[in-house]
This record gives sequence, structure tokens and C-alpha cells, in this order.
Amino acid sequence: MSLTGNIAELAAAIAQEVRTRITAEHPALARAWVCFGTVGDQAVIRSAFNVQSVERLAAGRYRVVFTEPMPDAGYCWTAFARNAGRQSAMKTAGARTRAEAKTAAFVEVICTTAAGTLTDTSEFNLIVFR
Repeated sequence: MSLTGNIAELAAAIAQEVRTRITAEHPALARAWVCFGTVGDQAVIRSAFNVQSVERLAAGRYRVVFTEPMPDAGYCWTAFARNAGRQSAMKTAGARTRAEAKTAAFVEVICTTAAGTLTDTSEFNLIVFR
């Protein structure tokens, strides 16, 4: 067998192995993610997976509702916020401290300035793992 044939056979074997080990239930895969920004007083989703909606509750406060809820509230999430264009103000993504702000159906997140003031942002990115 030629080198090309051996490489093709090896690639097929690796693909089969990966296919059987990494399924949709694998914990390293995101269960939901969303990229959104605010336009006026509305949260506008640019792209998403397993996110039904993003509701702007107030300046810098958002509720992200999952299309398919998580099994429980024991999931992990990470987020970051940024400004578009040449804006230089620092933005920070964070979590609300209320226990009811994180459920199997939704999570509430915030965006603040460096001084801790709630503020809207042109781009907010959230990833959820479970």
C-alpha cells in the first residue's frame, strides 16, 4: 500500500475512534452559546446555539433563556463583553448574586464598566457547559 493509502486508512480509523468517543453528551462540548449586543433598549442575537432568547432586563442586565433547558442549575458558564470599533472603555461580564438568577431554564448575566456601573455593550458572548 502506498504512503497516501496508509495515511487515508489511518485518518479513517482516527475519525471512527473520535466519532465513538465524542458524542453530543460529552462534557467538553458547549450546551449553549450566544453572541448578542444591544441596539437601543433591545438585546439583539447575532448567532446562537440552544438559546431561545435574550431579554434586556435593564441597562447591563440580561436574561438568556435556553431553547432546551439544562438538566439542572449545576452548569458552568463563562462570558466576556467588549466594545465594537474604536471605543476604549473596558467592559466586564459577570453574574447576578441572587440564587434565582441561575436556573435550568435561564441564566441572568450582567455587563459593567471598570467602575462597576451596569452598562449595555455592543457585543456580549456567553458559553454554557454541562
